[in-house]
Amino acid sequence: MPIYEFRCLDCQNLFELLILNDGEKVEMKCPSCDSGTFERIMSTTNFSLGVSSAGKGKVTSESRSCAGGSCTTYEIPGHTR
Repeated sequence: MPIYEFRCLDCQNLFELLILNDGEKVEMKCPSCDSGTFERIMSTTNFSLGVSSAGKGKVTSESRSCAGGSCTTYEIPGHTR
């Protein structure tokens, strides 16, 4: 069941369409302005990293107060420049 993401070319609204099966007919229009002119955009991904039993490669985070509320920095193991 893929979820496709689109950007309306008229009002710039971002919206998603869930396609349950290949033969399904889906109304393809912007939910905000009913426009039929839009483009498919690249979806963001979400993944997790495995952690070895030795503790190497562990993802760590640091939270602190910032002017806009709270900020978190993540240290992800891997190649550094």
